[in-house]
Amino acid sequence: MWQIYDALINGIPENLIVDELICGNGTSFVRSGNGSGISGFRPYETRMPMFSKNLIGASLREAATSVKSWNFAEASVGLAAINSYYNNPSVARKNGVDFSDARRVEDRMFSPFIMSQNEVRGKRIAVVGHFPYLEKLFEPICDLSIISWNPQEGDFPLSASEYLLPGSDYVYITSASIADKTLPRMLELSKNAQRITIVGPTTPLAPVFFDYGIADLSGFIIKDNPLAFRIIAGAERVRIYTAGQKVSFKKTLWEKNIGIRLESLYLT
Repeated sequence: MWQIYDALINGIPENLIVDELICGNGTSFVRSGNGSGISGFRPYETRMPMFSKNLIGASLREAATSVKSWNFAEASVGLAAINSYYNNPSVARKNGVDFSDARRVEDRMFSPFIMSQNEVRGKRIAVVGHFPYLEKLFEPICDLSIISWNPQEGDFPLSASEYLLPGSDYVYITSASIADKTLPRMLELSKNAQRITIVGPTTPLAPVFFDYGIADLSGFIIKDNPLAFRIIAGAERVRIYTAGQKVSFKKTLWEKNIGIRLESLYLT
């Protein structure tokens, strides 16, 4: 069950350290060098934390191991540490993630739900997590099931995943499932889906996900680290999206990027 977590952690270089860390009001922030990442967490702390020491200055890979913690606040620190590496603009671009250098970019351009409206028409769609405007975008055109930890009216509870995901054509899974450890089971239940997408600003833009049946990563790259720090710390009351850009990273683009690299290597 831990394979995907170990793959994410082991992909982080050993020489990186944690430069800044905040575990704020429901969201954690970690910066390492020029890269920073965030992660929200469930409001449950059922277990003691793995670490009691000061993680600022610690190895980023070590901090990332706390994503395995059953203390969800601490697990969010681990996921934020993972994101501070994979969602670092330079690392993401090297891996083939396409994004603009502009300070602000229209978020709607990279919404996975807007981008896939034509594909999902008439299909059975399951979305784990209740995202804004989801019903307006999908309900008129497909058979939509929304599954949530905290169901709103019309949603299904989390236990319905066992029944709904195996029969779904397209599955969208909240990135919160990484820190709360439901992701491995969600992927297993969704193995027959035509496409699986991980959605949310805490999605690691890590190509290793493509080895586990995931086709699309809908994530977020922070471009203004000081602003993101202030937002998570509560010093500025604006949306975190003002500090960066939503992005879409598809398996097909990764494979194309690898092909170009191999061709370039062969030519040289």
